[in-house]
Amino acid sequence: MQFERQTEPIEVSVVIPCLNEEDTLARCIEKARRALREHNIVGEIVVADNGSTDSSRAIAEREQARVVTIKEPGYGSALMGGIAAASGRFVIIGDGDDSYDFLEIPNIVEKLREGSDLVQGCRLPAGGGSIRPGAMPFLHRWVGNPFFSFLVRKWFHAPINDVYCGLRGFTKAMYERLDQRCTGMEFATEMIIKASLHGEKITEVPITLHPDRRTSHAPHLKTFRDGWRTFRYFLICSPRWLFFIPGGAFIGFGLLGYLVAMPGLRIGHATFDAHTLLFSSLAILCGYQWILFAIFAKTFAITEGFLPPDPRLERFFELMNLEKGLVVAAVAILAGGGLLLTAVRQWWLTGFGHLDYAYTMRFVVPGATLVALGFQTVFSSFFVSILGMRRK
Repeated sequence: MQFERQTEPIEVSVVIPCLNEEDTLARCIEKARRALREHNIVGEIVVADNGSTDSSRAIAEREQARVVTIKEPGYGSALMGGIAAASGRFVIIGDGDDSYDFLEIPNIVEKLREGSDLVQGCRLPAGGGSIRPGAMPFLHRWVGNPFFSFLVRKWFHAPINDVYCGLRGFTKAMYERLDQRCTGMEFATEMIIKASLHGEKITEVPITLHPDRRTSHAPHLKTFRDGWRTFRYFLICSPRWLFFIPGGAFIGFGLLGYLVAMPGLRIGHATFDAHTLLFSSLAILCGYQWILFAIFAKTFAITEGFLPPDPRLERFFELMNLEKGLVVAAVAILAGGGLLLTAVRQWWLTGFGHLDYAYTMRFVVPGATLVALGFQTVFSSFFVSILGMRRK
């Protein structure tokens, strides 16, 4: 149903994703209609039906909401289709299970009118919200939501306390800038992460969460499945935490191992020798590969529009292009090859007989490591150059 006056454009579109919500959909539409009417908001209600097999569609039509059929399954797919069909300058989204009170819409609209690009509801007391008894499972309230909300603040600097809240408002212009891709439950967190990375103005408003009013079926959200999918998406959006930081730690441990093993130090009863060098080289090789994957992932994500441009990566490519990478690789291969030839010379001096392995391994292990790092750098330099080519 549209609430616009004849001469006024629609200001607010309320989009409700729907999959078999016959128990609660009518109440949600009525509350949204009442909120718009009582606060003189020119708006419309759009129900994005995602394959309902119950009477949800008939209820939405009876309540004079505009029904949009979304064939591709998934929470994110339903919202994408509903938002694409929305006519308003502002879009409010909220689940159709009556756990969110659509009478709180005016508080969100007020913040949008004041200039916010994204207004996130907060159900948790940390952000001033409240949760009615039985409205949120124990693990969601005390473990999952606080943990992921902490990560989104720490990793992406999003100023929110409730990352999973499904009642939120945003400008349609911002939504179009974000170019969202996730078709599942990650859609909600994708919006927050991308909005933060793009520098959009984000505001949080306290809301009250009520118990799920549906009786015909269980909630669509699955605790462990959707929790893992959220964590996976967080990692994908942050190559720094997924690849770069662990890789740097491995290289650090490897270099520390070289520091004590090359001179054969004894610390207490422990002697650091050739075996320590082998373990250290393994750590360096794995860490270096980890960091290369950080560069690959970041380059690909930015080129394909998953993440916004990163000035740090741009500065890196200004300092290190394909040609410089090949020069560095050549130096590493030549240095490593020189060490390996030194070891071969030691073998030749013994008449190709028995070697002092504790001595010669100090040439062989670093030499082999440098050669491997050099070849990794050659192939990686070409590969990241290919990734960085923008498609027309």
